[in-house]
Amino acid sequence: MKKITSIILLFTAVLISSCEGPVGPPGQDGEALIGTIFEMQGDFKASNNYELYFNFPNNFEIYDTDVVLVYILWETTTVNGNQTDVWRLMPQSRFIDNGVIQYNFDHTVNDVRVFLETTFDYGDLLPSETDDQIFRIAVLPADFMATKKSAEINDLNILMNSNELIFNVIKK
Repeated sequence: MKKITSIILLFTAVLISSCEGPVGPPGQDGEALIGTIFEMQGDFKASNNYELYFNFPNNFEIYDTDVVLVYILWETTTVNGNQTDVWRLMPQSRFIDNGVIQYNFDHTVNDVRVFLETTFDYGDLLPSETDDQIFRIAVLPADFMATKKSAEINDLNILMNSNELIFNVIKK
């Protein structure tokens, strides 16, 4: 009887271990996590209601638990003789004579909407505040974000140079 029970248990163990299912998102088991950064550029105009949309590609899967962050190219500066981009995590406010401009965003699992909010008439915005604005949309796994401090996510360069995360960068 013991022999039959042992054979059944062995057969069951082999059967269960040979089952396959869908592959889940990478975890914290020593494998690198994968993040994706999309880059977009656009103009805020009355014709687009001072909003820009980025639709995630059909071949890109975003999970409800993923964290979506948007950075705006704030300026370019020279560091050690090299031009360096300065990225700021949004929302980001700019205080000017007329009032306040805020660059903000929201997102779904399908898209990201970047928009302007002002305390004054949109018609008074300058081209430098609305034209050729560049954004980076970072989609990060929740497992990675659970271990990060706000200072680490505020600086896109620190985030992109993390040893725990591999980035796919996609420019549109």
